[in-house]
Amino acid sequence: MSDFANDFLHRFELERAGVRGVFVRLNESWQHVRERADYPSALADLLGRTLAASALFTGNIKFEGALSIQIKHAGPVNLLFAECSSDGRVRGLARWQGEIADALRLPDAQPAPLLAITIDNRASGQRYQGLVPVEDTRLAVLFERYFERSEQLPTRVLLACGGGRCAGLMLQRLPGRAPEDDDADAWNRVGHLLASASENELLEVAPETLLYRLFHEEGVRLHAARPLSFGCSCSRERVAAMLHSIGRAEAEAALRDDGHVEVTCEFCNTQYRFDRVDLEQVFRSGQDLPAAPTQH
Repeated sequence: MSDFANDFLHRFELERAGVRGVFVRLNESWQHVRERADYPSALADLLGRTLAASALFTGNIKFEGALSIQIKHAGPVNLLFAECSSDGRVRGLARWQGEIADALRLPDAQPAPLLAITIDNRASGQRYQGLVPVEDTRLAVLFERYFERSEQLPTRVLLACGGGRCAGLMLQRLPGRAPEDDDADAWNRVGHLLASASENELLEVAPETLLYRLFHEEGVRLHAARPLSFGCSCSRERVAAMLHSIGRAEAEAALRDDGHVEVTCEFCNTQYRFDRVDLEQVFRSGQDLPAAPTQH
C-alpha cells in the first residue's frame, strides 16, 4: 500500500481566476513501476513524467474505468505506456531497443510518432481516444496541445521526475467560462505563476504550501487528497481471452516441455500458467479456469 503522504491526487480551484487544477505526486507507486526494468535514465525520466500525467488527467473527469497515455515507435522507444484507473491505481512500462541517448528526442523519429490518450469507460462500455502528433521534445507541451486540439480547453501542464518521485501540476480554464467572465489577464497571469514553480518544488514541497506560495492572491480552494497506488488490471480471464484471440495453433505451439503455457504480466510480474486441459477448455468455451495466479 502506498504512503498516502507521498502518493496522492489533489484537486483545487483558483476561484478569482476561474481556473481549476490538479496536483499529483507519486513516490512508492513510481518505484513499483521503475523497478520492473533497468530503464536508461532518460527513458525512466520520460516514463515517470508520463505516469504522473496519466494520474493528473483523471482528476477532472468523472468515469469508471481507466485513462491511458501511449506513444509508439518513437525512434529507439518502441512503446511508452502509462495508465491510471478511476480508483487511483497506476501502472506503466516502456520498451526500447539499442542505446538511449541522454538527450532523448521523440520527434526525431520517422514517420513521426503519435501521442494517444484513451479513456476506457467500463461502466458505459464507451471508449474515447484522442491523437496528436509528437512535435515537441517536452511532454508537457504535447499534453497542452492535446487538450487544445482535442478538447478545445486551455490547459497548462508542469511535470517533474527525480529523486525517486514524479509529479505533475495542471491548470485548466473552467469549461464554459469565457475570458470576459474573468479579469482580462487572469489566464495569462496564472500561467506565468505556474511557470515560476521549479521541478524540485513539485517533487518536495507540501501541496498546500506550494499552491499558496504560487497562487495565494487567486483564492486557492484545495480539495481533500485522493490516494494513489500501484495496481494492475491483469487477470487470468484476460490472459485466457488473449490466448483465445491468437488461436489454438499458436497457443499450443507455446506449450513448454513441461506441458504448460506460461504468461507473465509485464506490468506486475504476475505469472499465469495454463496446461493442455486448461487450453482445451479455453478453446471449447472461450472461458478460463478460476485457478489463482502466482506472484513473483
